[in-house]
Amino acid sequence: MKYEAVIGLEVHVELSTKTKIFCSCTTEFGGEPNTHVCPVCLGLPGTLPVLNKKVVEFAVKAGIALNCEIAQFSKLDRKNYFYPDLPKAYQISQYDLPLCKNGYVEIETSEGKKKIGLTRLHIEEDAGKLMHENLEGSLVDYNRTGVPLAEIVSEPDIRTPEEAYEYLTKLKSILEYCEVSDCKMQEGSLRVDTNISMRPVGAKEFGTKTELKNLNSFKAVQRSLEYEIKRQTKVLEEGGSITQETRRWNDQKGITEIMRSKEEANDYRYFPDPDLVPIIITNEWKEEIEKSLPEMPHHKKERFISQYGIPEYDANVITSSKALAGFFEKCVMEYSSAKTVSNWVMGEMMRLLKETGVDIEDVPIKPHQMAVLLKLIDNGTITGTIAKTVFEEMFNTGKDPEKIVEEKGLKQMDNEDELREIAVRIIKENPKSVEDFKNGKDKAIGYLVGQVMKATKGKANPQIVNNILREELVK
Repeated sequence: MKYEAVIGLEVHVELSTKTKIFCSCTTEFGGEPNTHVCPVCLGLPGTLPVLNKKVVEFAVKAGIALNCEIAQFSKLDRKNYFYPDLPKAYQISQYDLPLCKNGYVEIETSEGKKKIGLTRLHIEEDAGKLMHENLEGSLVDYNRTGVPLAEIVSEPDIRTPEEAYEYLTKLKSILEYCEVSDCKMQEGSLRVDTNISMRPVGAKEFGTKTELKNLNSFKAVQRSLEYEIKRQTKVLEEGGSITQETRRWNDQKGITEIMRSKEEANDYRYFPDPDLVPIIITNEWKEEIEKSLPEMPHHKKERFISQYGIPEYDANVITSSKALAGFFEKCVMEYSSAKTVSNWVMGEMMRLLKETGVDIEDVPIKPHQMAVLLKLIDNGTITGTIAKTVFEEMFNTGKDPEKIVEEKGLKQMDNEDELREIAVRIIKENPKSVEDFKNGKDKAIGYLVGQVMKATKGKANPQIVNNILREELVK
């Protein structure tokens, strides 16, 4: 029997307001433990929460961008449970009347475009953070307590780990474009829980699901789903049954491990919060928020294709990040070959971003400097090979390309006498390639050009070198 996966995702996103959801404490990441706290976010007796209007505005903004219906009337509830990092013993969240519902995210799959439905987007407060640093006990930092969250719950429309990865990438991109969250997973601004079950292909009923908690990278989501699909399929094929439970992902071992049996929603005992008034979204406020939305990634992608003539693949990669798209567009304003800019952004820029782990917002290179670098290649000041070295120095230091070329003596070598002397030496050192060339293997000259480029540390003009080698080889 063949099985298919049924996957739904819950994404918790910290909203980028300056203050917490119910008090004026800062939401700034880090800080000495328990310094970003007050009696309200600690839930001390006698305190009253006051809803931060900006939290509602940001959530509505995200909801509109995610094609949701925006509720004119919603409310906040108390979700009762005890965790040591939530001192009130209940979390203020939304239950039956969320702020946004029935949206969707459109993704690209191997079979074409697919809409992943969104059940709801609701607001709630974050909990604190437990630290298990020694065997004598655990420490708790309440700085994160009360930081505003948007919880975005998808419909179980996802069928593969690849679709889950694509959905999360698209969702993150939309939230970044809206500027409602920085989505920094390394700082916990975006966390993912997954629900997964297996059912026979063609069946309508869902199987028993397991939940994976607090996944902090999209790769971890993809890998854990791949593992869980294999594990559950094996259990079913051997005649066993799946237990509804919450599991954790062990990234080092590459396996999921049981945490606890799964609570049902009714185990939490929700009650309306009597300290907070209902949330009313007027049409005027909603329209005002809608007008503040910037150009969304899919619109920007289509515009880049039509306005700059770059391929769809390039436009898709570049617009996946608002900052990357902004860098590209500013560079194109000063350097007209959009495809050349696109190649450098997708090539050298993204390579260095991946290798260093630096965010594009923190890269010191200005778009103007990139445009100048490309002009240095065009006017023959430097070779394309050397340009990569210059770009890396710019990436690390923010220095102007002309200054780097001058300081390091990287100008292109185009003195024919000088290059001929090197070429003759390379010919003498590589008799096999010379013989191949003379026997009709024209590609052999490419190796010789490469040796000259290596000898000149990439500074030789490759066209001049090619001409000189051909002249010398027919003598």
